[in-house]
Amino acid sequence: MSTGTRVLELLGLLQNRRHWPGHELARRLGVSQRTLRRDIDGLQELGYPITATRGTGGGYQLGPGASLPPLVLSEDEAAAVVMGLQEVTRGPSPASADAALNAMAKIVQVLPLRIRRRIDSLRAIATPARTPSTGPGDITSLTTLALACRDNETVAFTYRTRTGHTATRTVHPHRVVRVENRLYLLAWDLDRTDWRTFRLDRLNRATRTGASFAPRPLPTDDPAEYVRTRLTAQPARYPVHATVTAPAERVRAEIAHYGTVTPIDATSCRVEIAADSLAWATFCLGAIEAPVVIHSPPEAITYMRTWGERLIAGTPKTP
Repeated sequence: MSTGTRVLELLGLLQNRRHWPGHELARRLGVSQRTLRRDIDGLQELGYPITATRGTGGGYQLGPGASLPPLVLSEDEAAAVVMGLQEVTRGPSPASADAALNAMAKIVQVLPLRIRRRIDSLRAIATPARTPSTGPGDITSLTTLALACRDNETVAFTYRTRTGHTATRTVHPHRVVRVENRLYLLAWDLDRTDWRTFRLDRLNRATRTGASFAPRPLPTDDPAEYVRTRLTAQPARYPVHATVTAPAERVRAEIAHYGTVTPIDATSCRVEIAADSLAWATFCLGAIEAPVVIHSPPEAITYMRTWGERLIAGTPKTP
């Protein structure tokens, strides 16, 4: 293996694990610890923020730094890359979303704090306040969770429940999965001694505690299907019922997994959407280009009438 190839492999290993004991890293590369130290020194001279610890339990880890050599990204470019990857995590392809999440975690972990804050502020500006949120509460929490899952490290965070109550949770994180255009954390809750799922847009201030854990077997072979099953088992805050004047097959294709569609006849169907947010249910039904009649619950009828009146008021009739 050439020196250049070895150094690139070394950099990849440092990015894929939080901490490497020196002897294990040297073994993986097939070199002596003296050669390893020389390669580490070379990367540090290039600007990579590699921290070395000596003595028993010593080793190497890649820490936050002031730049991203050899990519040489400016602050504007780094912010653009991370925000672009965040959008991919919400895309239709699970494989692309997982790859984007892993790439984003690698990039954010070496960004200076000022750029992380800038990315979060840009995200706040770019997302309209009334748009139903489907992304993470903040970029730093997302990448912290991704890295903690990778390193089997306990995390603590604040979490806002569907009823609005906020509390601190401490968990063993196992997987971040995307279900129905939302990101969820599948984790073992230490306080409740059971598996729990957490919506990332309700989660903030995720912090790695430094305590490692032995990963448990997941409750199912398909984490995304497990999260989906748990979601459907929970009672919805707003079970919205409506009639849509359009063929059931067309409506089913438009709302995907967000609701259930039952045919009435060839030209109409019943739609049921279990939602925690009336804004989200309104968006789903409003996006169907067909007449819609809302039957229940009363809160949904009132909310959607107000929503419609606001749109009508903003579109005056032309003379």
